[in-house]
Amino acid sequence: MTDISNEQYKISQEPYYRAVGREVELYDAAYARRMPMMLKGPTGCGKSRFVEYMAWKLGRPLITVACNEDMTASDLVGRFLLDKDGTKWQDGPLTTAARIGAICYLDEVVEARQDTTVVIHPLTDHRRTLPLDKKGELVHAHPDFQLVISYNPGYQSLMKDLKESTKQRFGALNFDYPEAELESEIVARETGVDSEIASKLVQIAHRARNLKGHGLDEGISTRLLVYAGELINEGVDPAYACQMTMVTPLTDDPDMRETLEAAVETFFVS
Repeated sequence: MTDISNEQYKISQEPYYRAVGREVELYDAAYARRMPMMLKGPTGCGKSRFVEYMAWKLGRPLITVACNEDMTASDLVGRFLLDKDGTKWQDGPLTTAARIGAICYLDEVVEARQDTTVVIHPLTDHRRTLPLDKKGELVHAHPDFQLVISYNPGYQSLMKDLKESTKQRFGALNFDYPEAELESEIVARETGVDSEIASKLVQIAHRARNLKGHGLDEGISTRLLVYAGELINEGVDPAYACQMTMVTPLTDDPDMRETLEAAVETFFVS
């Protein structure tokens, strides 16, 4: 049963990831010690892709949890369910990862309630255990288990941040959008558009990112650039592709839309 579960979460094909610094080397060292890791950076800059790539590189299964404010501790660790034979226990994703030796990735962890995130504490110190209070079981983490969390520190309020007692259980890596030349290379590689179009998309993104804090909560992410490139590669006019992926999703403010549309028109005239 363990082998089947293990294979179920394995990543069979290499995800494309272009290193921008020493993050691969540093994560390798952290995993060798099974150090819990925190990935910090803006939306759509490659944190999730990096975790997928490292899980593939290390040959470990990956279980990803998209955190949200309604998530309870039971959603993470498991619960008793009713079936025709009565009740049975079903492990949650965190418990499954701890049992089979997977990398458990909690994406945007600060979106979860603090009373939920405290359940990870025993897994992130020398104990490496997970108490299942409702079941009366203490799960000892598999030797290969590692916990990874991510969040966007620039998007958190004082009411939505990690407790210091949680932060200090993790090593951390900072992520950001790549330099323009590298980001253009990534967009071209991911979408199939030529380098000139990829470069224009990146230049539009840089203009938008300069507006963060001046009318925009978030700049245009690398993910949105990839969406735009994919539409262009499907034959959509570049100006319309940019409107769909880099303007309309980002803001509803008429003045800010006009500013972004002007940036698009600078590079792509429909």
